[in-house]
Amino acid sequence: QVQLVESGGGLAQAGGSLRLSCTASGNGFMINVMGWYRQAPGKQRELVAAITSTGMTDYSDSVKGRFTISGDNAKNTAFLQMNSLKPADTAVYYCRAECYSGSADRYVEVWGQGTLVTVSS
Repeated sequence: QVQLVESGGGLAQAGGSLRLSCTASGNGFMINVMGWYRQAPGKQRELVAAITSTGMTDYSDSVKGRFTISGDNAKNTAFLQMNSLKPADTAVYYCRAECYSGSADRYVEVWGQGTLVTVSS
């Protein structure tokens, strides 16, 4: 059993910053990848950024240069530093993890409950 809990969402003004956190808890798992996705009203969920356990990162073109994903393996936590926020960044942000479960001897996909980010103009 693995759970993801996000925090850090809220209201920001255009040009401001927010930092999201995602922490995985449970036992008998090893995280391979953690990523942030977002879904705006009426739109499909999209990848924002992802990071592997070795520190490799990937970003969507819309956030490159503004957002930074990082991780703390010891704490099973991923962060998303969001700078220069735009109203278009308004969405529910979800954390996703790809984990290897030792007990099940398989990979599992886990999603967090989401945290709302609202950027005003």
